[in-house]
Amino acid sequence: MSGIETIGVIGGGAWGTALAGVAARAGRSVRVWARDAKTVDDINRHHENRLRLPGIALDETISATRSLAEVCDADAVILAVPAQAVRSVAQEMAGVLPQGRPVVISAKGLERGSEAFMSDVLAEVLPQAIPAVLSGPSFADDVGHGLPTAVTLGCAQDELCEALVAAIGSSGFRPYRSSDLIGVQVGGAVKNVLAIACGVVIGKALGASAHAALVARGFAEMSRFGQALGARSETLAGLSGLGDLVLTATSAQSRNYSFGLALGRGEDVKSLLAPGRPVTEGVWTAPAVVDRSRKLGIEMPICQAVAAVVAGKVGVDAAIEGLLSRPFRQEG
Repeated sequence: MSGIETIGVIGGGAWGTALAGVAARAGRSVRVWARDAKTVDDINRHHENRLRLPGIALDETISATRSLAEVCDADAVILAVPAQAVRSVAQEMAGVLPQGRPVVISAKGLERGSEAFMSDVLAEVLPQAIPAVLSGPSFADDVGHGLPTAVTLGCAQDELCEALVAAIGSSGFRPYRSSDLIGVQVGGAVKNVLAIACGVVIGKALGASAHAALVARGFAEMSRFGQALGARSETLAGLSGLGDLVLTATSAQSRNYSFGLALGRGEDVKSLLAPGRPVTEGVWTAPAVVDRSRKLGIEMPICQAVAAVVAGKVGVDAAIEGLLSRPFRQEG
């Protein structure tokens, strides 16, 4: 495949803006699509996304637009909108995305209702796209500042995967290739749910030992779920699985961990989900993961507890008691 020289980034949030910076640092010509006129103006005039990623200067070669057609005309497109918005944005792209265009999904989650992975949503709505998935331990602020970051880039076509890595990779942003699209997406989705649980543990002051146990048992749930879906064990133990879980389940920079922290400290779910609060993907992914795991016959008690709490079916204390009163069993 010929080289990728132009990158379109769909999504003017913190993550989309950070990835635009990644592509520019790798020498690509970058155009960002955002709905918000102020975001477009800030990027074009001030070379900064002052609303979503303040304090980080953007390369002056990065431009922004409200035209999807302009962004979809790039050699490759990065889809950087929240997981629950992927379908609606992809539907808008359907009329302007050329046949055979690579679309790199950077959202992490399962779709509410359909329980579909983002690559499945893309295949349904944008059949002309060649799907790829970018996932791994990465905060927008770190990536925006150019701090060292390693991620996984999943794509079924080896040659295209190599071209995409070359297009966005640099000494500070290191994508590792994988052909395991499902495995890459399992980690990114399930770790958000587990991060909420880990935040609760710290918010309730249950101690570092309990936190470590929850991370380990959570990884066991992620592995069972992924393997039932055909994911490779090495993918789940890699950057997009264990690596992303460790980051998201241990840092207050994580919106999911911070959400759980607030729950553990006594805030109620309704106030935490009020309009204007940050998007917390794990809240919406939890019921989808639980429903799909039940169909697969997979036990995921931590994810089930999180889903029950965010749905208002059980309180935090009762959920913790339920987990601690489970029968003793053999590990593994």
